[in-house]
Amino acid sequence: MVTSETVEQEAVSGDPALWDALSRVVRSRRSNLRIDSERPVSPGLVEQLMELAQWAPNHKQTHPWRFAVVTGAGRQRLGEAAAEGFICQGIADPTTLEKTRRKYLRAPVVLVIGSAAHEVSYLHRENRDAVAAGVQTLLLGATALGLASYWSTGIAAEAEQVKALVGLRPEDEIVALVYLGWPLGAAPSRHRQPPIVTTVDR
Repeated sequence: MVTSETVEQEAVSGDPALWDALSRVVRSRRSNLRIDSERPVSPGLVEQLMELAQWAPNHKQTHPWRFAVVTGAGRQRLGEAAAEGFICQGIADPTTLEKTRRKYLRAPVVLVIGSAAHEVSYLHRENRDAVAAGVQTLLLGATALGLASYWSTGIAAEAEQVKALVGLRPEDEIVALVYLGWPLGAAPSRHRQPPIVTTVDR
């Protein structure tokens, strides 16, 4: 494991304390749905997180991030739109549809984060990469603020009804539906496998 001592010994310049702080935030982030659905998250905090997300790398400066902040009764509308998407996919199980209609009520804020489409195929892919990187930055920011967060996708992320609700075009992509709120309890830590590394030195 890399420690602050390792960083201090090897870095020509840098801030070991900053490394320690960053490492703690990264390692303490959890996917957590144990959220207080009644305690609001201030719009100011949500704005800070969305602004932070846009500092992710963006190769051609296409600024592909698209955000929708879903709160209040909008969460029920989001659930209805997602359920319609399920029905269009041939999923008609009443229990599944009812669960889908209510699932976004579990958090006071749901961020729908989209990636703007691009007519050039490689830029379209890079747009999504940039947005995904921004989502991770946002999740780390939420952790640093003491918020619980959960990155969701699935059929809801592909539903045209959800895209229409949040102002995305059919050709745009939903990269994440992020639940945000104040935690009711800690989520368990999960073991991480060591990275798979190939070294090419000649």
